[in-house]
Amino acid sequence: MNRPRTLYDKHIDSHTVCDLDDQGHVLLYIDRQVANEYTSPQAFSGLREADRKVWRPAATLAVVDHVNPTSPNRIAAMPDPGGARQVSYFAENCRDFGIELFDVLDKRQGIEHVVAPEQGFILPGMVVAAGDSHTTTYGALGAFGFGIGTSEIEHLLATQTLVYKRLKTMRVRVHGELGVGLTSKDIIMALIRRIGASGATGYAIEFAGPTIEALSVEARMTICNMAVEAGARGAFMAPDDKVYAYLADKPRAPKGALWEQAVVRWRELYSDPGAEFDVDIELDAGALEPMVTWGTSPDQAAAIGDRVPDPQDEPDAIRRQDLQRALRYMGLTAGERLSAIEISHAFIGSCTNARIEDLRDAARVVRGRKVAPHVRAMVVPGSTQVRAQAEAEGLAQVFLEAGFEWRQSGCSMCLAMNDDVLAPGDRCASSTNRNFEGRQGAGARTHLMSPAMVAAAAVSGRLTDVRSLPLEA
Repeated sequence: MNRPRTLYDKHIDSHTVCDLDDQGHVLLYIDRQVANEYTSPQAFSGLREADRKVWRPAATLAVVDHVNPTSPNRIAAMPDPGGARQVSYFAENCRDFGIELFDVLDKRQGIEHVVAPEQGFILPGMVVAAGDSHTTTYGALGAFGFGIGTSEIEHLLATQTLVYKRLKTMRVRVHGELGVGLTSKDIIMALIRRIGASGATGYAIEFAGPTIEALSVEARMTICNMAVEAGARGAFMAPDDKVYAYLADKPRAPKGALWEQAVVRWRELYSDPGAEFDVDIELDAGALEPMVTWGTSPDQAAAIGDRVPDPQDEPDAIRRQDLQRALRYMGLTAGERLSAIEISHAFIGSCTNARIEDLRDAARVVRGRKVAPHVRAMVVPGSTQVRAQAEAEGLAQVFLEAGFEWRQSGCSMCLAMNDDVLAPGDRCASSTNRNFEGRQGAGARTHLMSPAMVAAAAVSGRLTDVRSLPLEA
C-alpha cells in the first residue's frame, strides 16, 4: 500500500470503479469529455437507437471545429453539404441530450483542445476522454487525457465510464536551456525522431525535468499534444504554480474556498520519489536545433541545417522502402539541403500551435517583413478568443501587413476536412501535428515545424532556419 506511485498510477487508481480482470483492465470513471461534430454522430445515433440518455450532460462540452470554414467573415452556413449536415445533426443532438454547444457563431468557439483549457473545463487530476487523438493535450494541466473511438464515445456518454487497460509508463526528463529560436515544438519533434512513430505505443509518457518546468503552460500543451505522434496513449506533466496561475481566472475554474481546497489537492499530483517507470529517457534541449520534417511521418524529421537522408544508408529493407516511398511522395532527392526546399504555402494553426503565445512568436519573425511573392500564407487562431486577443495586441495587423491571411478559428488546413485544402503538388510549411500523405489535401506535401519556423519559411519562400533572421526583442 505504501509503494511509491507514478503520477499515472495516481490518476488511474483514483478513477478506477472496479478491476475487471487480472490483465490490467478496469472500469474507469471519466470526469469530462469534449465532443466535436466529426467524431460524435454515430455515437449519438447509437444512443437514439437504444433509447438511452446521456448520463451526465454537464460533463460534456460540445464544439464545432473540424468541418467549419475559416473565411475572414464568419457566417453560420456551411458550404459543403456533408459538413452542413454534420453540424446541424450535432446541434440537434446537443439540444436533445442537454449538452452545451459552442457553435460557429459563439464567441467561445474554437478548436476543442484550445477551447477546453481556456474555459477552465479541464483541471488537474481529472481523467478526460474524447473522440480525438490529441486529447493528450490536457496533460499539460496535470490531467490525464486520451482519445477514444466512436463506440467508446457512445459508452462514455451513456455511463460516464470506459473499459480501460492500464498502460506501461515512460518518463522523459528534459534538461538544458533552449537556445534562441527553439521552442517546445522542437523538443517533442526531436523526441519523436529519436524513439520513432511507434516508440511510445502502449505507454503513458510523463514529461519532467528543469526544461519542462521552465516552459509556459501553452508550450507544455504543444508537447503533450504531439506525444500521440510517437504512439503514446497519454502524456502529462505534474501541475505546478504556473498551471494554477493559468487556471485561476478561467471561467469554469473553482472560485473562492473551493479554489483553495482544489489547489491543496492538486499539489499532491506528482510522481513519488522512488516511483519506478518502465522506460526512462533523457533529452538535452540545449543540444537541439530547429526541427523540420522531410517525409510523411512525424518521426521523419531532422534539424534544419541537415540534408534529406539517403534511403540507401538504411540497413533495414522495410524501413528503406518506407523512406524511398516518402521521398517519392514528397518530391525530394537524397542529399538535398532542407534549407533549400521551396514552399508554396505557409500555415500557422491547429490544436498544436495556434494559441496566443504561438502567434506572438510568429509575429516577431514577420514584423517588418513581407511574405514571399509565390507563397500563400495563412494564420488561423486556435479559438475566437485567441483571435480577439491577437487583434487587441496588434498581432493581426502585423500578419496582415506582411501579407498573411487572417482567418477565423477552426481546424482548417491541419486536415483536409473543410475548404482550406492544398492542391496536389503544393508544399506547405505547417505548424500542425501530422504530415501523412494527403493529410492537408490529396497529393499535398507537408513539412512540420514550429510557428516561428513557419513564419521564417513564409517570408523566405523556402524552409529557413529562423535563427538566420534577426528577431524582434
